[in-house]
Amino acid sequence: MPFLGPEEHEMLARHLTGLVCGGGKRLRSRLVHWGYRASGGLPGDPAGEAAVLAAGCAVELLHACALLLDDVMDEADLRRGRRTAHLALADRHGDARWQGDSARFGESAATLLGMLAFTWADAALLGTGPRLAESLEVFNRLRSEVIGGQLLDLTCAARGTSTLRETALVSVYKSGKYTVERPLHLGHAIAGGDPALRAVLSAYALPLGEAFQLRDDVLGVFGDPALTGKPAGADLRQGKQTYLVVETRRRTGSYGAALLDGVHDEAGLATARELIVACGALSAVEDRIAGLARRASAALDDAGVPADAAAALAELAFLATDRSA
Repeated sequence: MPFLGPEEHEMLARHLTGLVCGGGKRLRSRLVHWGYRASGGLPGDPAGEAAVLAAGCAVELLHACALLLDDVMDEADLRRGRRTAHLALADRHGDARWQGDSARFGESAATLLGMLAFTWADAALLGTGPRLAESLEVFNRLRSEVIGGQLLDLTCAARGTSTLRETALVSVYKSGKYTVERPLHLGHAIAGGDPALRAVLSAYALPLGEAFQLRDDVLGVFGDPALTGKPAGADLRQGKQTYLVVETRRRTGSYGAALLDGVHDEAGLATARELIVACGALSAVEDRIAGLARRASAALDDAGVPADAAAALAELAFLATDRSA
């Protein structure tokens, strides 16, 4: 973008390029690759591998957009152990003594960087070649579902109440389809895979995606900030209605709800953690994660998936659920 000046280019390099290239699990782009291989895509095929790379770049750029906007909406302080983009940009505004409100500038600039990432994701997807139409159909579903899941999550938090069904829907659309199912379908589309195999990939992806989100929920309360790169207890302080929180409320009634709603400091977080463990909610969620991971792995048994792809997907199922960050 040659019309931008040095200030804007530095923002892009630090807060967008840095976010895309500076860490993260790359789970979604890896699943694009293994969705392609599972669907008959040939290793070493230059055209196929170029298309997979393009699609992987598209999902990583979209994820950068989601992270930037999530941090603004959640008023988050840290992302991957670093000050979030909107706060760092607000600091820059204040230090330079620019005009206007620094916080407003930071949020606006971070939002615009997210919109650039969203736009560049489309540009990357153009590299998927002759399967562009099929790839775009999957990618548009992915984007619509994650935005809808985020809206449902936001509404549940604002209401302060949620059902287990609603939290499960958030897990499916904000995480399950976005993180696992649609990236696999994107690889399947590039490979021109058998429609029956797409159903197999979904049978693997949906339980794994839910388990991935449940692990995030647990880490949001019990995780080590040095490993997660985010403050512990942020979900509780923000009133997020995660499966773990809703299950705790169900088991503890109004007493538990009052404790969970009162998390404002480290002492409140410690009390909430004790409650979640004592009432059995944490154990129940851990059991659910383990069961979902088993379902995901079992979906690949005798499904006609090439051995190397089946092994890689089984390993990714383990990495997605048995993690500390």
